[in-house]
Amino acid sequence: MSSQKVILVTIDGLRPDAFLTCGHPMVDYVRKNASYTVKGSSVLPPVTLPAHLSIFYSVPPQRHGTLTNTYTPPVRPIDGLFEHIRHAGKTTAIFYGWEQMRDVSRPGSMTYAEYVKSKVLENADTYLTDRALLCIREHEPDFVFLYLVDVDECGHRDGWMTESYFNRVRIALDNLKRVLDACGDQYTVIVSADHGGHERTHGENIPEDMTIPMFFFGEMFEPGKEPEGLSLLDIAPTVAKAMGIPADPDWEGKSVF
Repeated sequence: MSSQKVILVTIDGLRPDAFLTCGHPMVDYVRKNASYTVKGSSVLPPVTLPAHLSIFYSVPPQRHGTLTNTYTPPVRPIDGLFEHIRHAGKTTAIFYGWEQMRDVSRPGSMTYAEYVKSKVLENADTYLTDRALLCIREHEPDFVFLYLVDVDECGHRDGWMTESYFNRVRIALDNLKRVLDACGDQYTVIVSADHGGHERTHGENIPEDMTIPMFFFGEMFEPGKEPEGLSLLDIAPTVAKAMGIPADPDWEGKSVF
């Protein structure tokens, strides 16, 4: 298998039951065209920055050391996904609407990056998707990380599983479909939530917070297959294998394929 370019999309705060019941055509599209699970596992605590550091460093929060949304430098640093991509001589891009997301990589690992404060835009997810697609058209980076924040912010403001929350879920899925339509022939696309939520919060060891959806589109994934036992720690090894980059020996996750 030749090495692939990869787009990773995370939809902050997306519950799998919200995905399944939101009424968006992407539900059937995922079932037919992706390997997917609606029983994936977040990490403890199921909080945005600890979860994303676990995505990119493939270790649990107790090992990377960040247990809240305030970054804590690890006592024993390991190389994460961005660092491995840089060492392989490949290019990266990140588009994000929450400033703390800058901590998912070390300085010097980004080729292209754009941050916009989500609260200054009515629809940060659509803006960031526009910017990511423009960068892909103009520069074709080897790895793109697109972080969609509006679903989580709506959950905190109005509550998980409210109608406004479902509306933000549908907008996020609209943007995911745009990415697949524009780039699905050239890129492997991996999609995951970081955590779920309940009422107007998250962070507890309960199914509503810990269970997440994960979707895998690309030639190495079997459409309609539902792999079991997946967690956020499996994303970095999967991206690395798709890109033909060795996984770090300290990573604890496994490749999905």
